[in-house]
Amino acid sequence: MNATTSSNTDPESVKVLQRSVEDIVARYEARGPHRMAPEAEDLRRYVQELLEGRQPPRQQEALFRLAAQASGLLGYMAVNAGRDSLAEAYCAEAEKLASAIGDQDLLMWIAGTRSLNAYYSGDFVTAVGWADAGVDLAPAHPQAIRLLANGRARALGKMGDRTGAERALAVAEELTVRHRLPGGLTSCISFVPYGAARTLANAATAHLALGDTQRVLECADQIDDLVEQSDSAWSRALVRLDVATALLNGTSPEVEHAMSIGQQVLSAGSGPPIRSVVQRVGELNALAARWRGQPKVREFVEALQTWRATPQTQLIAKVCDDGTAV
Repeated sequence: MNATTSSNTDPESVKVLQRSVEDIVARYEARGPHRMAPEAEDLRRYVQELLEGRQPPRQQEALFRLAAQASGLLGYMAVNAGRDSLAEAYCAEAEKLASAIGDQDLLMWIAGTRSLNAYYSGDFVTAVGWADAGVDLAPAHPQAIRLLANGRARALGKMGDRTGAERALAVAEELTVRHRLPGGLTSCISFVPYGAARTLANAATAHLALGDTQRVLECADQIDDLVEQSDSAWSRALVRLDVATALLNGTSPEVEHAMSIGQQVLSAGSGPPIRSVVQRVGELNALAARWRGQPKVREFVEALQTWRATPQTQLIAKVCDDGTAV
């Protein structure tokens, strides 16, 4: 009996490891993938060492969940760093671990991260596929909100499917009303479901792809206070860049206003470099090319060159410029 119930870990150790996951999530947006990945790797390695020993069923389940979360975090970080293949490998590992313990919540989060990876790789069909696979696990689950807004709607928007994108956003809104969700802006890498603010931010991006300038501005206006008050430099940058791009895409392009917003993003600092911000800045720059002769556009281009000069930003920008991101 002693041999059967013996364990190389204890409940307090499991709690410490769970707090480590929470700590990585809490600090991620301030430090970025390149600085936080080593911590997540250490956590994953340590949990693996424990799993190679003996634990009673409940402790083993908790360790499997921690291993899946650590692999999932590493997968999300790889997406942000523009490492497509590595992201998919970590997500596949996380899925197997979460499947072994039947953790539906985590499986849906992993599907959402795989959808995100495909989206930034420019494979919008696969992005929709992963989002749909996640939703199919539990269509009424709060994790489905992220899958619908961040996964399905944005990818369908890129594909020009207005009906599909708007339907996905409508269902996400219905689920948002139905569930009790976190307030404000949670960390982008958090395992908790999307709150209303993050859903609206993703809705703005979907409407931008569809050319719905006014709806982009409406979504951004609804979350403006939350975005400005949050600690998420990435969220501020992404929402502002969507607004700037929408201003250029309108029937009467507001070039100076758009370039001023773009410069604000670059001068205010958009947090540690990540693929989504670098990519969206590049899209704004490409769209502004037709007005290159205007002073505000030239100022933006000069600021962009300085902003992209850091080694990590250059590395991620190269991924986007090579055409592996759309």
